[in-house]
Amino acid sequence: MYQVPNYTETVSMKLSEVLADIGVDERIVMKRRKAWLLRESIRNINHQLFDTKIISYYFGSQSEGTTTEGINSDIDQVLCPKNIPVIQDWSDWMPNVFINLLTIQDNSVSPGYCLLQALRHDAPLPINGESDQILFKDRTGKLLLKNSIVSILTRFGSETHGPARANSGRLGLSDSDNVFGLHCTTWPQQARQWLYQQGEGQWPSAEMKQFCSRTGCFVVGVGCSGSEHEQLEWRISTSLAERCLMFNLNITQIRCYVLMKIILKAFINPLFKDVISSYMCKTVLFNCIANTNSNIWRENNLLSCLSLCLYLLYNNIINENCPHFIIHGNNLMRGKILPAVKPHILEILNNIINSDGMALLGIKCDDLGSRLHLKFYNLCPFKKSDIISGILLFNLAVSLSENLKYTYNSSPYKAVKILKNYMSISFHCQYEGLDKTASHLLLPWYCTTLGSVLASLNIYHFNIISADALKLISIGLNTDVASSKLKLASILYCVQEIQKADLVLSEIERRYDLQIVEPVCNCHRFTKKPFRHAFNELCNTHNEEVLQYTTASCVRFLPCEIHCVPTDLRYEMLRSTQEDIIFRTEEDNKWMDSTVVDSLPYLYFLQYKIYSHLGRHGQKNAALFKLIRTIKEEQNLGHRETALNLLGKSMEQEGRAEDALQCYLMSLDIRGRNNAAKIHIASLISVLINART
Repeated sequence: MYQVPNYTETVSMKLSEVLADIGVDERIVMKRRKAWLLRESIRNINHQLFDTKIISYYFGSQSEGTTTEGINSDIDQVLCPKNIPVIQDWSDWMPNVFINLLTIQDNSVSPGYCLLQALRHDAPLPINGESDQILFKDRTGKLLLKNSIVSILTRFGSETHGPARANSGRLGLSDSDNVFGLHCTTWPQQARQWLYQQGEGQWPSAEMKQFCSRTGCFVVGVGCSGSEHEQLEWRISTSLAERCLMFNLNITQIRCYVLMKIILKAFINPLFKDVISSYMCKTVLFNCIANTNSNIWRENNLLSCLSLCLYLLYNNIINENCPHFIIHGNNLMRGKILPAVKPHILEILNNIINSDGMALLGIKCDDLGSRLHLKFYNLCPFKKSDIISGILLFNLAVSLSENLKYTYNSSPYKAVKILKNYMSISFHCQYEGLDKTASHLLLPWYCTTLGSVLASLNIYHFNIISADALKLISIGLNTDVASSKLKLASILYCVQEIQKADLVLSEIERRYDLQIVEPVCNCHRFTKKPFRHAFNELCNTHNEEVLQYTTASCVRFLPCEIHCVPTDLRYEMLRSTQEDIIFRTEEDNKWMDSTVVDSLPYLYFLQYKIYSHLGRHGQKNAALFKLIRTIKEEQNLGHRETALNLLGKSMEQEGRAEDALQCYLMSLDIRGRNNAAKIHIASLISVLINART
C-alpha cells in the first residue's frame, strides 16, 4: 500500500480542514453545483418560453464548485443558438434551419480547431458566392464563416476577451464571460482516439467516456494565435464533457485543483498575468489523475497530490507544451511562455514544490496561510459556508426576479399573450430533475405578473378586479416574503378595497423578519453590503425552498400594469427626459420605463396611504417613521432614490413642503439623471407658487 510520511499526512489533514472551512467540502461543492445548474435551467426555460432560439450553459469554476470567495472566479456562460447546427458529415445536414455549418479539420488547420463551411438551408449543398463581412471564399471556392462574426453578435460596448464578452461584476459579485458558441451534436474527430485510451489511473472510466462522447462539442469564435487561418479558425470546446469529468472527481482532487488556482493567484498572476491559466491547471489535474494510481487521491495525502500536479505543470512549462486532455494535439501553452518569463515561473514553482508546504503559509488569498498556521495550534477560524450559501441563494433569487425581461415594453394584450403562452407550456411540458424545480420556482412569478396585467386592464375598463386576475395573483403570492403580496395590496388600494389591502399589508409585515430578510435587486450596479448573519445561516442549512422566507425582491410594475400603481408612484415610469435617455445603458432600459421600488419602503408607504385614508393617525405616523428609518438604515436598498421620492410625496401630504423638497434633492444626489424627483420638484414648486398667488 502507498505510504506517506507523518509530516506530509499531518500537513495534508490540516490543509484539508482549512479548505473545508473556506467552502471546499463535499456539501458546499454540491450546493454550488445545484445552485448554478438550477440557474441554468431557469434561463433555458425562459429561452424556451419566449422562443429566443438560444440555449445557455454555465461552465467553469462557479458551476463546478471549484472556487472560493478569495479566488472569485468568473462566471462562464456559453450562449448557443439552436438554429445553426454544426455538422461533421454531409449526412448530418438538417433542413429548416437558418444555416448548416460543416466542420473542416484537415492538416491545414491547427489541432483543436476547425474551419466552418457554410451550407445551403434548403439542400445539402455548399453556398456559392463571394467574400463579404461574415464569409470568406478560399482558394477552392468554399465559403468559410469568419470568427469575427462573434464581435457582430455581441452587444455594443462590451469588453471582448477572445471569443468572450466580459461583463463587470454586479453587487460586488463575480464578473461574467459570455461566450458565443455553436453546438455540434457529434464527438469531434480529433478527440475520438481519446475514447479508447486508458492510463494507470483507469480514469475516466469507459462509461464516463461514452457519456462524454454523447455530449458533442462546441465551436467558439477564436483562432489559434499565429495560425495561417487565425481569422477563420474556430476553437473546438469539450466543455460539456469536462463538466462531466469535474463532477466525477473526489474531494481531494477538487481541493488539489483549488489549491493550484490559489497558488496561481498568489504567486504567479501578480507578476506574470495570463501566462498560466486555471484551465491549464485543470488539464494538468486531469492528466495526473488519469496517469496515477487512484489510491493516492486521499485526504491525508493532499500535499503529495499537490506536489505531483505542480511538478507536471513545471515539466509542461519546461517543454512549453500542455496537451489538451481530450484533444492531445492542442498545445494550450503554444505561444504563451515567453523566454524572458519562463525561468522566473519555473523558479517560483520549484520553490513551492521544495518547500514541503511551507510556501502555503504565505498565501493571503482566503487567508489560507494564516488559517493553516492556526490549525497547527488546534485553533478553529470561522467557516465561510454561511457566507457562500447566502451568496448562492441571493443569486438564485436574482435569476428568478429577472425572468420578465421579454415583456418589459409589451402592450397589455401582447404581455397577456406571452404570459398565457408560458402558462400553457409550463403545464404541458414534462420537466424532470432541476428543470422541474426551476419550472416550479418560475410559475408563481408569471402567475403574479399575468394576474397583475389582467387586473390593470380590469381597472382601466371597469374599475374592478376580475376573479381570474385574483386567482392568478393568489397562485404567485409566495414568490418571496413581500413583492407579490405587495402587488396584490397595491391593486386593492387602487380599487379602493382599503380594508382588504390593510389585511394584506399586515400579513406582509408579520412575515418580514428584519433580522433575516434580504432585499433583492439586480436592476443596476451597486456594491452590496454583507448579508445578514441570520440570512446566511438559513441559506446554509436549507436550499431554494427558503426563498419565500428570506428574500424580498423589488416590486416591479411593467408599463402594461400601470393601473395597478398608486398615482404617486406612476411618475417612476416617466423618470427619463429626452436628455436623460441618452445616458441610459442597455441594462437601464430593462427597468427604467417601469415602476420599480424596494419591497420594505413600499410596504411602509402603502401603510401610510391606507392609514391616512382610514384616519388612523397613530399608525400613519408609525408607518412614516418606519419608512424614514428604512431609508436611513437598510444598507442594501437598490432604489433608495425611489424610496426618497415616496417619502417626499408623504411629506407633501403632511403639508411639510420644505421636508419634501429636501427628500427630492437627496434623491437626486443618489441618481442625478433618469429620476422622477425632477417631476416632483417641478410640481411642488408650481403648487407653492400657485398657493402664494
